[in-house]
Amino acid sequence: MDVNGKRTDTTVLVVDDVAASRYAMGAMLRRAGYQVVAAGSGHDALVELDVRLRKGTLPDVALIDVHLPDMSGFELCRRLKDRPHMGGLPVVHFSAAAVAPGDRSQGLDAGGEAYLTVPAEPEEIDAVIRAAVRAARLRADDQALARRLARLAETIVAIQTARSPQELADAAAEGAARLTGGPAAVFVLGPDDQLYRATSRDRTSLALPDEGAHRTVAALLRRLVRGQAGVQITTVPAPLWPAGFFRPGVQHDARLALIPIQDGRASVCLATPTRGLRRVNPEDEALVARLAEATALAAEPLLMYQVERHVALTLQHSFLPQPHRLPELPGLDVVVRYVPASHETEIGGDFYAALRTGDGVLAAVGDVVGHSLEAATVMVEIRHALRAYCVDESDPAVLAERLDRMLRRYHPDVTATVCLALTDPATGRTRIANAGHIPPLIIRDTGSADYVKAAGPLLGVGLPHPPPTELFLEPTDRLLMVTDGLIETRGTDLSVSMEQLRAAAAGSLPGLDALCDTLLDHFGRDREDDIALLALRLG
Repeated sequence: MDVNGKRTDTTVLVVDDVAASRYAMGAMLRRAGYQVVAAGSGHDALVELDVRLRKGTLPDVALIDVHLPDMSGFELCRRLKDRPHMGGLPVVHFSAAAVAPGDRSQGLDAGGEAYLTVPAEPEEIDAVIRAAVRAARLRADDQALARRLARLAETIVAIQTARSPQELADAAAEGAARLTGGPAAVFVLGPDDQLYRATSRDRTSLALPDEGAHRTVAALLRRLVRGQAGVQITTVPAPLWPAGFFRPGVQHDARLALIPIQDGRASVCLATPTRGLRRVNPEDEALVARLAEATALAAEPLLMYQVERHVALTLQHSFLPQPHRLPELPGLDVVVRYVPASHETEIGGDFYAALRTGDGVLAAVGDVVGHSLEAATVMVEIRHALRAYCVDESDPAVLAERLDRMLRRYHPDVTATVCLALTDPATGRTRIANAGHIPPLIIRDTGSADYVKAAGPLLGVGLPHPPPTELFLEPTDRLLMVTDGLIETRGTDLSVSMEQLRAAAAGSLPGLDALCDTLLDHFGRDREDDIALLALRLG
């Protein structure tokens, strides 16, 4: 009990070289309800503090005599304040000798919280100790809150830079764990019921709940957000919350910070355990709610983009004929490949075409500049326009001019590149018009490969296009047309990448399929842009 009849759990370190004084101070403090640890010198005090620091049982306050045999009380105060994890320990200096005001100032400058002249009334000593402990705890709380706010800010930055719902969930789960000091799980439920989930790094990825558990969570989230607005904090008891999200195979009540987005068609949920683990305090819970709001703000455009990407990919897959659906092209063998960019990057406007005309077969590979749903839709328009134009026109340069006019009329802010090659299967005569695109490669059976000297302005800028470049293909020649997504690498000059492509094509095995597969294996991994390839030879 303290002097006011209240029990205290405060531990006081008393440092005094006089045994009788140390005993008297300790007895008085124990009567007041304090727990007491005693030391007879500055060195003994530092050793005792080190031992207790390792055990996690530091005292709450230190009462230090100014006059110690091995160092002054002020020096002891400076030393412990400089030690890691001890700077927050409040220090009260005391002395039985009369001291000048300068000595008192020296104690405060060393980091002490107060100065006592003893003997003093027990009520005064108790009041000074309680004030020092209270001030230290307030400082510690403020510092802890500042650290949590810094973690929240760092997590929000990571969330805002996420490029996919999965990256977003990963960043939010790690941030929630840092804020609460325990495991966390994050769920982002898309409007198409696609569930993106992540657990904090302290939760092993082994033995995660099965798909049935994830379906249970998805159904629960849909039910909880129905008719709700803003963040709601709720607890789901263990029987309703699947086991294993926080600890493998272990059931916990789940504390959810849940927020609907996209008019309730999607939702974000941050989940932390409440059974058998440290409970989230109100301040932490408020920070988790702010984190849920930030996650929801970042999730909305990412989920919208997923829908947009799905639409764009559907467009591309619908309008780009698959290899087994290419039209019959008598006298010519054609192989195509199309590889969409990774899910973290935006959709592109790459395309290919192989069309029969009155003068032979027109092969085309092109790319609408930009990455968006608009790029994909413009790609579809260009491809359809090309199909229409070549009904009564075969000259590649004329076709390039017409595509340029169409683009400037209907999409004046869009540009595109395209390479057109018209081949007569009977003679091998090939005419090539290139509008700002990578020129085609001719791969000979001698093991050489060379770019066709064909160049011209890209589509959409209104510049005249030169006459087509003319050449004759031998029956063993292979003509290769690609989009720059195959070889373009950030930080690498395009001419260097083109030379690497030429060397790889020259060293490929015979055949069109072998050529395309070799190049995709060599260049096509984890690309940031779509890839289109078209290879042909005389049949």
